[in-house]
Amino acid sequence: MAASPVLARLLIDLSPLRGGRGFRIVFAVRLISLFGGGFRLVALPMQVYAMTGSSALVASVTIVNGVASFGGTVVGGLLADRLDRRRLMLVSLAVETLVVGLFAVNTYLPGGPLLAVIYVCATVNGVIGTMGLIAQQSMVPALVGPQRLAAAGALFALTTQLGAAAAPALGGALISLGGVGAGYLATCGIAAAATAAVWFVPPVPTDTGAAPVGALRAVADGLAFVARHPVVRPLLLLGFTQGLFTTPMVLIPEFTDRVLGGDAALAGLLYTAPAAGALLASLTSGWTGRVRRTGAIVPAAVAMCGVSVFLLGAGRSAALALFALALLGCCQAVEEILRYSLIQAHTPDALRGRVNSAWLAQATVGGSLGAGLMGGLAALLGTAAAMVAAGAVGAVLAGAITVSAPGLLATRGVAPPLPDETTD
Repeated sequence: MAASPVLARLLIDLSPLRGGRGFRIVFAVRLISLFGGGFRLVALPMQVYAMTGSSALVASVTIVNGVASFGGTVVGGLLADRLDRRRLMLVSLAVETLVVGLFAVNTYLPGGPLLAVIYVCATVNGVIGTMGLIAQQSMVPALVGPQRLAAAGALFALTTQLGAAAAPALGGALISLGGVGAGYLATCGIAAAATAAVWFVPPVPTDTGAAPVGALRAVADGLAFVARHPVVRPLLLLGFTQGLFTTPMVLIPEFTDRVLGGDAALAGLLYTAPAAGALLASLTSGWTGRVRRTGAIVPAAVAMCGVSVFLLGAGRSAALALFALALLGCCQAVEEILRYSLIQAHTPDALRGRVNSAWLAQATVGGSLGAGLMGGLAALLGTAAAMVAAGAVGAVLAGAITVSAPGLLATRGVAPPLPDETTD
């Protein structure tokens, strides 16, 4: 039976997958890479803890990978604007395959795995993996065209949510069945297949812009574009605000225990609720490619993220907490889809790599600082009051950024930049 017209307009738009082989391959490679990353998210902490019995050393590996990923955003953005993005994606996947292979070899060393090898591999994987992700995001507009950017953003958001929800669970199951080493070997084989698939992505011409300049000047040019653009600047500020003030997940264990009086089962449901909300929003995102007032919807979604965190802290029932977290995930997915499509549409191809690196940097830094902020507020105010305060500030700041950005409010649909949009 055919879907009703209303339902058809709501369902996620799959036209980018039908529109060309290039995006289908990139989509599949992204999904595979996220599942590989999800496996390492489980395997590395378990392996390091089994080796050392130290949670501090487990955390140090995560920190090393995070710092390396941040460094990769700077280098990756510059390279994505100067080199063939398809080739950069290919090289990054090939190196990732090699790194996962080294993880596997290290696991089977006669004297046991070496911690130094894990640190080196985590560093290389953080830098190279981020570079490949930037190249991947930067080449999408050329593969799908401006009219399908929102649909491509929704599909990318869907892969992120599927990876976050299912990859760690599958990774844990794989480790329990065959051990960490066997999991690394399987992941290495999958990464090798993904690398081979990129060969079949059609060449994507890259606009390298005017005459080449020095690396520092090129980075400065990208930052200057972000700082002065009336649409891109507030979009990145909104993303940073969302990451900084609406990241309550670090407080879920204490909130479940002290506020809701729940157990581990309830905590598990609370951790799952944002992913469920985000998945629902992605699967019903067909409207994002047709809505006109995109510039107003993004800040409204970010403000609603703040309202969701406020409701989470203000409530005292498990049902309200689950609703608030599902609403948070839903609003995060909507703002991510529309922010991605608008940033790609309003960024010249010659700068797209550097702007995408700024996108990833604000997400990484905002999320990390947000976790620390929530922890600090909880120590000062208590868990529930910290959520109420952070959510309220996040919603107010989203409104303030919107009021100060008439260029964003005036944006209609997802369209290429106009000639006069590069300055206020």
